[in-house]
Amino acid sequence: MNAPVLTIYRRITRWPAGHRFFSRLICLKAPYFATIAPRFVALEPGRCEVRICDRRRVHNHLGTMHAIALCNLAELAAGVMTDATIPADMRWIPKGMSVEYLKKAVGTMRGVATPEAGVPGAGGGREWPVGVEVTDDTGETVLRARVLMWVSLRKHG
Repeated sequence: MNAPVLTIYRRITRWPAGHRFFSRLICLKAPYFATIAPRFVALEPGRCEVRICDRRRVHNHLGTMHAIALCNLAELAAGVMTDATIPADMRWIPKGMSVEYLKKAVGTMRGVATPEAGVPGAGGGREWPVGVEVTDDTGETVLRARVLMWVSLRKHG
């Protein structure tokens, strides 16, 4: 399973500032995620780690990280992990997401996405759950998310 996104990640991150460049490429493909200024830290089949810094533009009225910024981090990590994990002849789209806000989010946030089930095989469309844990600088979990992906075969032609 050598998905194009994973191949690009492996090539680019060998360069100086490669992680920054890869992060920008992802935001060019999906521009909305640029609002949280993500930084990809690790990507491999079955795992994606993304960080976002504590900046005023992602704060709520309390001065902590806004809940939707955390949701964006979770969706981004889950989506890129899914893309790097499923077979190349498959495609995905988020179908739903449930979240638990466990603690005020202050400081740099780290989101790690991992699948809850084995890699989907060939066949018709199916749901594929992805778990995302977002932790703060101290390693405490501030948000737990479950992103339900719809995975199906790519249409040819």
